[in-house]
Amino acid sequence: MRDQVREKIAGEICLSEEPGRTIRKWREQFVISQQDLSKHLGVSPSVISDYEAGRRRSPGIATIRKIVDAFLEIDEKTGANVLKQYSLAGKTDSIISIKEFSAEILAPELIQSIKGDNLTPAIPLDKHIHGYTVIDSVRAITTLSSFDYLKIYGWSSQRALVFTGVRFGRSPMIAIRAHPLKPALVVYQKPEHVDELAIRLAELEGIPLIRTSLAIGDLVDRLQALG
Repeated sequence: MRDQVREKIAGEICLSEEPGRTIRKWREQFVISQQDLSKHLGVSPSVISDYEAGRRRSPGIATIRKIVDAFLEIDEKTGANVLKQYSLAGKTDSIISIKEFSAEILAPELIQSIKGDNLTPAIPLDKHIHGYTVIDSVRAITTLSSFDYLKIYGWSSQRALVFTGVRFGRSPMIAIRAHPLKPALVVYQKPEHVDELAIRLAELEGIPLIRTSLAIGDLVDRLQALG
């Protein structure tokens, strides 16, 4: 699993049109500060800052591998919590579509793309989204074990969870509230109705709740085109 994660991250950075943004996305996913990363690499924090901001020429493959190795080594020193999460990643029958973005996007961009209606306007939309998962909510409620539930978060919990087959919106938000992992954004696809309890739970968790009326096929196509 370590080698798979290493190759995935390195490949994603190398192939990205904005490698600095992708480096920052992964550094934040591993919860590593610029200072800690620079110390581990033996460089000035300004070097990391310049790479991430695009002020410095994109790093070569050798440097990228050093950065990725630093992510993994720092994670392993603190219990390998991120690597353990990735080892649980995988698709279940309740997952309709799942993707990790090559570069993070901001929540408003995703919401605009899916023609979303914000049901929690008081919650800031300054969220960085690293990917999405489209979930059949009925199957998820009836078949997902606590172990399988972790799989909907893919490679990053900083993602949009999109629920289909929603009637009132209570059950998905209750499940999210009960679990320690939290998404950056929740989307209901063509819900019959969203009651006040679902909205209140989203507000308590500080998670923007979005409604979209797009058909599932169109919705997935638009999400896959992002990032």
